[in-house]
Amino acid sequence: MLHQDDLKWIAKTSTELNTVLQQITRCTALLGRHKGDDYIDQLNQQVEVATQLAQALFNRVTSRILENTSGKMLSPSVPAVTSAIPAPETAGEAEESTGAKATGIPALMAVLNPDGPRELILIVDDEPEIAEFASTILAEEGYKVIAARDGFEALKIFQQIHRQIGLVILDFFLPVMDGDAVFEELKTLNPSVNVVLSSGFAEQNKIGAMLAQGLRGFIPKPYTREKLLEQVRSALDASRRPIG
Repeated sequence: MLHQDDLKWIAKTSTELNTVLQQITRCTALLGRHKGDDYIDQLNQQVEVATQLAQALFNRVTSRILENTSGKMLSPSVPAVTSAIPAPETAGEAEESTGAKATGIPALMAVLNPDGPRELILIVDDEPEIAEFASTILAEEGYKVIAARDGFEALKIFQQIHRQIGLVILDFFLPVMDGDAVFEELKTLNPSVNVVLSSGFAEQNKIGAMLAQGLRGFIPKPYTREKLLEQVRSALDASRRPIG
């Protein structure tokens, strides 16, 4: 017999599954509009990853039901939400299982100003002009910068080198996964992740919910060099202050 806590857990996980299925639908629609474009390969990859994630969530729900109805404990290796994100394929990244400190950034990961003396910043924005504008400004100020075009790419990068990333600048409106969904997944990988949201407009209730969950700040677009640098430095400094 299922307990009340089990029913609550299944309801919550089923909601997550529904969200992923909606993401697959949105991605499929994008594929139709971008048919023949270079972007199609990236979207195909996103559909595949989202499908894997949906299967992982489905497995979690059915496994929990079977555990409680059959009285038998199934394999503890049921995929978690983040299991759909490919594992690191290059040497030099963080080794979570052994607790070893990360030795560096994978060679295939493009970093702007890799020898910069300041923190590493991950910019997540699907508008190339904005990503390049922000990256150039931050690199000129001594920051190391990595850019991701969408949430899935950002999550793959973050999973590999989250210990090196000092701040994530996250656009709200992204292909397939919006910024609030990406923020939740980042927090799953690292609950203390340092994120600043950036957008021309966004729903205030969603921004408020993200701030309540630990979002460091918000940069309205279009932003100036001064505003960007001010918000970045403020967020990085705030993350170092002791609570209380």
